[in-house]
Amino acid sequence: MDAFRTFASTTPLSNIVPMVIENTGRVERAFDIYSLLLRERIVFLGTPIDDQVANVIVAQLLYLDREDPDKDIHMYVNSPGGHIHAGLAIYDTMQAIRPNIHTYCLGMAASFGAVLLCSGTKGMRYALPNAEVMIHQPLGGISGQAVDMEIEARRILRLRELLNAILAKHTGQPIERIRVDSDRNFWLTGEQAREYGLVDEVLPARRGLNEPLSLNGKSEARNN
Repeated sequence: MDAFRTFASTTPLSNIVPMVIENTGRVERAFDIYSLLLRERIVFLGTPIDDQVANVIVAQLLYLDREDPDKDIHMYVNSPGGHIHAGLAIYDTMQAIRPNIHTYCLGMAASFGAVLLCSGTKGMRYALPNAEVMIHQPLGGISGQAVDMEIEARRILRLRELLNAILAKHTGQPIERIRVDSDRNFWLTGEQAREYGLVDEVLPARRGLNEPLSLNGKSEARNN
């Protein structure tokens, strides 16, 4: 089952990931940029969400939880969404681990990308000034025998209610409003997403991303 997805390029990601050279005295070490960000407890979700992407994000979150459960994680989201169960694997891991999770929307957080954005720690969810957020109901194609189609239709309806409940929990909106708004593609600007409860703050253009990224020191107790 796929959510809203746009594939802008078929170029393998491994071919365009920059490498960073770190010089530590006599030794030079090369890191891909995502590994270097992970060392700073930054997780970047910048693709459609499928099983492979979800497994990488989950592994990063579990590693950071094990490394220091009291130090915050910063998760950037620029994703059109993707497979529901892959997204749920990331969501459940975010809710299970101990560190606070700051979430940031840059570019777009659509479909399950919006779910992950709003499921960060309350008070620590941000959008950049020109970011867009979109929620909608699950998408899926059904074919086969009539009984199989009926079973799959019930499953899609169950998943729709599950996602509505998750959005209601993290936004504070009544589930009835979530049902109405997500019936079709419901796009919001960063400021509209803040008013809706999907994020807590729109970062000013000149504030600088390193200001909310307080990477030194311990965090306070997690707020779910």
